[in-house]
Amino acid sequence: MRRHIAFLLCFVAAPLMVVAQGTPTISSKYDFVAGEKVIFFDDFSTENIGDFPVQWNTTGSGEIVTTNLAEGRWFKITNARGITTLDQPLKLPENYTIEFDVIPQKYLPKNTSTYFNFFVLSTTKPKDLMYGLARPGDAAVKFSFEYSNYYAAYYRDGTPEMKGIEPAPRLLEDKKYHIAVWVQKERIRLYIGESKVFDLPKAMSKAYAYNMIRFDNGTPLISNVRIATGLPDMRSKLLTEGKLVSYGIYFDVNKDVVKPESAGTLKMISDVLTENPSVRIQIVGYTDSDGDDASNLDLSKRRAAAVKNALVSGYGIAADRIETDGKGETQPVAPNTTSVNKALNRRVEFIKR
Repeated sequence: MRRHIAFLLCFVAAPLMVVAQGTPTISSKYDFVAGEKVIFFDDFSTENIGDFPVQWNTTGSGEIVTTNLAEGRWFKITNARGITTLDQPLKLPENYTIEFDVIPQKYLPKNTSTYFNFFVLSTTKPKDLMYGLARPGDAAVKFSFEYSNYYAAYYRDGTPEMKGIEPAPRLLEDKKYHIAVWVQKERIRLYIGESKVFDLPKAMSKAYAYNMIRFDNGTPLISNVRIATGLPDMRSKLLTEGKLVSYGIYFDVNKDVVKPESAGTLKMISDVLTENPSVRIQIVGYTDSDGDDASNLDLSKRRAAAVKNALVSGYGIAADRIETDGKGETQPVAPNTTSVNKALNRRVEFIKR
């Protein structure tokens, strides 16, 4: 797959707009930028339909499916009362991002609810899914996507410390949403599409090592789960080192249209170029090895051109300051043998000229 591929509560209703094909613009409130180093990725592209995915664990049930609602393969959680987590614990630093696509589903035939929970956990027993989060020594931030409100709470040593509800339209059945979570030390933010829904300044405790994500109480379809660490220092990498490798520019499979959730990264790059008007750059696209060489080469060139168009049309960067190219699958940064490595190879590079 050639994808590129998340109390004081702040709710932002202003959406991102698309003013031209592949050209997202951004409000000042949409500030999400994906982490630089991918430590986990799963788009389920190597899984067999009907199987339970190998990188996951559950107390309930689930299977890999395809759907006419969206491209690719999806992990459908089929037991609403089950707990679903990663099979292996994570090693998360102070700063990281978590992203996934979700298609909510009703979990009872006559129920209108598309409710589900998502957690970022610190657990001393990551392999024991029944251990729960309400135990001494554990901590969690919980986001619930309820009937007509979004609910957030956090727990430390098994005790809920703060909670709150944001009024919001419920997530609709059979519609795809991109959810992004951004952790910076004690602060955690959650975005749905191009809207920032929660901004919790003190939810993450320095006393705990967060090491797991979890879904429960719902039957959503999920895909494109990406966990990455470290906020890229775009200014230093582009101006001082001469090259910025970005994983924050997003495209659908086999497509060259820049997705709106790329806007945070585009805004930061445009700021660097605006503040340094003499700098010229080359944008180079890369893919993984799935598919044939010629198609990948063509796709990488078209994607680089789409990123240029986004910067020119959406952010006012002069076109003559940017040239583009594509290398397809010819220059991988990692062997194309795992989903994480393929995610590393799907990238856009900005090179100072």
